[in-house]
Amino acid sequence: MEKKRILFVSQEIYPFLAKTEISHNARKLPQGTQENGKEIRVFTPRFGSINERRHQLHEVIRLSGMNIIIDDNDHPLIIKVASIPAARLQVYFIDNDEFFKRKTNVSDDKGSDFSDNDERSMFFCRGVLETVKKLGWKPDVIHCHGWMTSLMSLYIKKIYNKDPHFADTKVVYSIYDDKEGFESPWDERFHEKLKFDGFDEEVTNLVKTPTLDAITKAAVTFSDGVVQGSEVVQPELQKVYDEATCLKLNYLPEEHLTKGLSEFFDKVIEEGILIQ
Repeated sequence: MEKKRILFVSQEIYPFLAKTEISHNARKLPQGTQENGKEIRVFTPRFGSINERRHQLHEVIRLSGMNIIIDDNDHPLIIKVASIPAARLQVYFIDNDEFFKRKTNVSDDKGSDFSDNDERSMFFCRGVLETVKKLGWKPDVIHCHGWMTSLMSLYIKKIYNKDPHFADTKVVYSIYDDKEGFESPWDERFHEKLKFDGFDEEVTNLVKTPTLDAITKAAVTFSDGVVQGSEVVQPELQKVYDEATCLKLNYLPEEHLTKGLSEFFDKVIEEGILIQ
């Protein structure tokens, strides 16, 4: 029997960035999922605050070189890779000088959100999908951590749904109590940028006012499963979770999370087969 393939996509991963609830989960869950008999791949942005020399990042020339068009502008895609030897994990990094070279991650040194975080999210999600295609690796489930991954389910269900590489791919989105970098709404033209990418009004109408709540709701609307990643989340996000109609996994403490999540992935995959 073929191993199930789980693609972990996270806004941050420890030890490349500081330990947070998201970065810790994004480090531990792929390892645990792999130990539970599944095949995994891991992707994250190559933020400028990541020390390339210390973590021995290097460019993967055969995967780099594509251009991704966002809002009618070309952005070169660079792919780097590094290992976490203790976990037997290889991590792929999505890089681009314009989007990710700055020395802070999602907000400037004064704490203001970067005005192009919407485009950075678009570039990151599309960069992951194009690279996975180039790798020739078909994920059964994409598990997303952090708001920078929130557009993944939209792309899978509405743009890449006709691509045989992702025809059967399911998306699971984890909701965390994390507003850093998303204190203010995204660019008011965000829905127009999505339209340029090929999204229809079913999607663009959901994000006419692109607040964190609206973007999270859109992510969950097109996901096959949603996980409450933090024990307590702000009321608006809790409401999104409570009202979700897809499969749900309530918050689990760390000692039960890996096993619970592996079983949840199986449930999401099986539900998809039953629906077909």
